[in-house]
Amino acid sequence: MPPKTPRPGRDGAESLALQAVAIIVGDDELLPRFLAFTGSGAEDLRHRITDPDFLGAVLDFVLENDATVQTLAQAAGVAPEAVSRARAELPGMPVDWSP
Repeated sequence: MPPKTPRPGRDGAESLALQAVAIIVGDDELLPRFLAFTGSGAEDLRHRITDPDFLGAVLDFVLENDATVQTLAQAAGVAPEAVSRARAELPGMPVDWSP
């Protein structure tokens, strides 16, 4: 089955970033790396989960590692390139990623 296309725009980007949060939080290796990458603590994660800037940082973290991009893309059922497109919809500095 071909990858689905995520919802366009900011809502779709936020939805994909929230899926990334679920993957990160559920992974014993990714979570500490994410917290160190963002300088966040568990409390920050709870309080900023709906902040578009924070969700942009989530996708920045994902885009730093090809394996993490692939994991998110597979879990969300989207093409890996969709992660980069979603990042561009959120505030902050996008990461230049290509497969």
